[in-house]
Amino acid sequence: MKWQKEKVTSNTFKASIEITPNSKWEAWVLLTSDRHWDNPKSNHELQLEHLNEAKKRGALIIDCGDLFCAMQGKYDKRSSKASVRPEHQVDNYLDAIVGDAAKFFKPYRDNFLCIGVGNHESSVKTNHETDLVERLLSLINTGSKSEVYNGHYTGWAKLCFLDGSNSRGVRTNKSFNLHYYHGFGGGNGVDKDKNRGAYFPDADIVVSGHNHQSWLYELSRVRFSDRCNISHDIQTHIKLPTYKEEYGQGEGGWHVETGKMSRPQGAWWLRFYYSCQRKSVLFEAIRAS
Repeated sequence: MKWQKEKVTSNTFKASIEITPNSKWEAWVLLTSDRHWDNPKSNHELQLEHLNEAKKRGALIIDCGDLFCAMQGKYDKRSSKASVRPEHQVDNYLDAIVGDAAKFFKPYRDNFLCIGVGNHESSVKTNHETDLVERLLSLINTGSKSEVYNGHYTGWAKLCFLDGSNSRGVRTNKSFNLHYYHGFGGGNGVDKDKNRGAYFPDADIVVSGHNHQSWLYELSRVRFSDRCNISHDIQTHIKLPTYKEEYGQGEGGWHVETGKMSRPQGAWWLRFYYSCQRKSVLFEAIRAS
């Protein structure tokens, strides 16, 4: 099972997959954010578990930024050599983390739709005048016919499900509009994030990361069509967790001393399936912990 990927504009993408209209058919999307891959506290084992499962399922992966931590550069006021993996304690620190990340993620490049930009990558671009996401993608995409796109800080993905089983050869389809953005601000922000539904009325799914929280919120909407028909639908909001564990045993450090608690680790799955009763593609969101 393979998704067909297409770049429409700089930060809008289309991914299509053919369905088999029966109760056993399913397709998967893995939603990730805030990997902070180069940080010593980033959980590589859990990331590999999810990446390998995505490869096994033929899943599409959408990453919403802060793949890099990249805080330990020469001109970063937050830098601390204690927060650098041993293999990255070198003079060409930024080169090292990009090169090693490319080796880590390249085996899964066929699954990735896009890798977004987070505030960490944006900060490096501002202070060090180098684009970590573009550099990573240039290495990952080398020699591949299936390009991983730069998702930028925010963007859209249209997920299209095509039914080619019609005996007359007519392809019916079902699509979902997914809006993603890295996120902003601190705290839990459930109300702040769910209110973004008013800004994105065409989104079926709204996804964000940034503050290392994890939740799902369903916003029930009343719709009014061009033909004056009233209908109801659900807009699904998903907050993506992190792969970095900073609290530890609570002995100290910046995370503990600033009053922050343990954060959930992992990601979220979207499982799309065919409902024989409704004769349509539906989806459910499942925590990947």
